[in-house]
Amino acid sequence: MAVVGIIVGSGIFRVPSSVATDLHSVGTIGAVWVAGGLITLCLALSLAELAALYPSAGGSYVYIREAYGPMVAFLYGWTFMLINPAVWAGIALIFAEYLSHFIPLGLGARRAVAATLIGFATLANYRSVWLAVALQNIAAIAKSAAIFVVAAVIFALGTRMEGAFAAPVSFDFPSVGVVGGALIGVLFAYEGAASFCALSGEIKEPGRSLPLALTAGVGIVIVLYLLINAAYLYVLPLKAVASSNLVAADAVMKVGGQTAAGLVAALVMLTTFGALISTAIADPRVFYAMSTDGLFFRNVGAVHPRFQTPHLAVLMSGAIAVLYVSLHNFEELTAIFILGLWPFYALTAFAVIVLRFKHPTLERPYRTPGYPLVPLIFVASGILMLASSLVQQTRLTLIDMSITLAGIPVYFVWRAVGR
Repeated sequence: MAVVGIIVGSGIFRVPSSVATDLHSVGTIGAVWVAGGLITLCLALSLAELAALYPSAGGSYVYIREAYGPMVAFLYGWTFMLINPAVWAGIALIFAEYLSHFIPLGLGARRAVAATLIGFATLANYRSVWLAVALQNIAAIAKSAAIFVVAAVIFALGTRMEGAFAAPVSFDFPSVGVVGGALIGVLFAYEGAASFCALSGEIKEPGRSLPLALTAGVGIVIVLYLLINAAYLYVLPLKAVASSNLVAADAVMKVGGQTAAGLVAALVMLTTFGALISTAIADPRVFYAMSTDGLFFRNVGAVHPRFQTPHLAVLMSGAIAVLYVSLHNFEELTAIFILGLWPFYALTAFAVIVLRFKHPTLERPYRTPGYPLVPLIFVASGILMLASSLVQQTRLTLIDMSITLAGIPVYFVWRAVGR
């Protein structure tokens, strides 16, 4: 439920519109969503071996530290601290957009709603791990079932003659850069497997539970995403999908009217709420791991004496997320996140190979199937996507690279002062 809860958030209710804007054929759209799912599955299979090998709080931070040393691990944590709250902000903004289905909200009001939601998620995770877990479990179960039901209703009541499937399915691939740009949004929608691994230190029977959760959770999400995308296109023409900021509500309204669209808007709000709670559970564990290694302020990794939560790390993440809400729109937030952290995800997948050579005798409760091809597929995909982003989104890519590189002098200063 944590894997599904973290991954299924705002993306599937917003990204299909941006993908349809970039790609103009049903076949190409489907191919990009399948490709994004397979790339994410390759990452999940790679993470499963690492998580079972090092079941510690911090996830990718720990795997990068063990494979490449403390400086690279610090750069990951530094970049994660400054960029990952963009996910919180993106999720919260979609919540606010769908709330506007019920209450007319301008841009400023939507940002205020998003900031308030982030504040609630922050306080829930500050107060209690069990409270946050209970909220995310309920939301994860509800939204998974609801997405399936929504898709089934659309197929049962709709007619394909009114949607994109009215014409024969075709494949019209534009330039590599355009496809890469669309894939960035899709990968944002699939984001969450790496974040889940930050919880590794708090899971029972990690050698069995972590690989099972990662592979089964990502598999469930791939099925749900392909199903709901097909449902959107079944009743809406491509132009309608591309122009809609509320594509789920518009698709259901086509077959069930305004009342049904309102129910779907409420579903999306539940989904984004649950995803934000889930993400807020996982992310602060990275800062906790850094501080216990002496690579960040030790107070940030402190556990609250009463609530037993990494309370200062939670507050710091929430504060940065609120700042992002006030500065960027959804598309910018997705690009900032993917382009900033994807190089480290590629390093994480490659760490499976590095650690096989570096520590061959360590007991591995789980081994990545298809090794070494599976991690190499993910690494190659990451390199191609980043090369495409340098052409298509040069400014944001350079900003993200600058944030990461700025961490190098910070690391040496930190080591010099001996914090």
